[in-house]
Amino acid sequence: MNRLITIVFLLPALWLAGCATSAHKHTSAADDGDAKVLFEQGKKQMRHGNYLLAIDKFEKLVTRYPFGPYAQQAQLEIAYANYKSQEPDIAIAQADDFIKFNPQHPHVDYAYYIKALANFKRFEGVLDRIAPRDLAALDPNPFKQSFLDFKLLVTRFPQSRYAPDARQRMIFLRNILARHELLVADFYYRRGAWVATANRCEYLMETYDGADSVPQALVLLAKAYKKLGLDEDYNDTVRLIETNYPHALAKLDQ
Repeated sequence: MNRLITIVFLLPALWLAGCATSAHKHTSAADDGDAKVLFEQGKKQMRHGNYLLAIDKFEKLVTRYPFGPYAQQAQLEIAYANYKSQEPDIAIAQADDFIKFNPQHPHVDYAYYIKALANFKRFEGVLDRIAPRDLAALDPNPFKQSFLDFKLLVTRFPQSRYAPDARQRMIFLRNILARHELLVADFYYRRGAWVATANRCEYLMETYDGADSVPQALVLLAKAYKKLGLDEDYNDTVRLIETNYPHALAKLDQ
């Protein structure tokens, strides 16, 4: 009799547990489906350049299904969409968060790439397409940070699909930074600060060896040495120009 009573009480409990398990499975499948729909909607908006609408879809996805298979990819998409929307600070913060919380993610290299692009994007203004600015005359710090970000990507993920583009951008940034140093050195020269001119040129050549501005830096360095009366240093620098950059010799007399 006691056994019968136990069975009578257990059957409803087992049935409810089974229903709960089935409901959980059904809900999980539905969640995955809803997350996929939101993700595809976000990607569609991205393809059409509607980045704010895309961010809205991806943020809804992450909020509703934070642990689903689409959540992490959506976080990367949000960072990229903010980069495209001229919101570099937000993009960088989101990329940093992704790197911090997902260091082993198979697409973490993309987060590094977005971060570097966002710093790279800082120099672009609304009027640049109409009247491009001399980038070397701008604040060099975003360029330095972007260079370091791209370098970190290339160092940690040399086989990344983004590495070739990162290397090309590093060359571009390196030339900008070298030219910035040249502009500063020229500023000192035109104001008669010969020692400061020489120091800046030497720094340029040590830090950005091989950059486009090196021949001009050598010419300016030679001029500074001549003004300072350092004949031996002047002659050594002229010989260096003759050997490596003979086309730049004419600028010594300008």
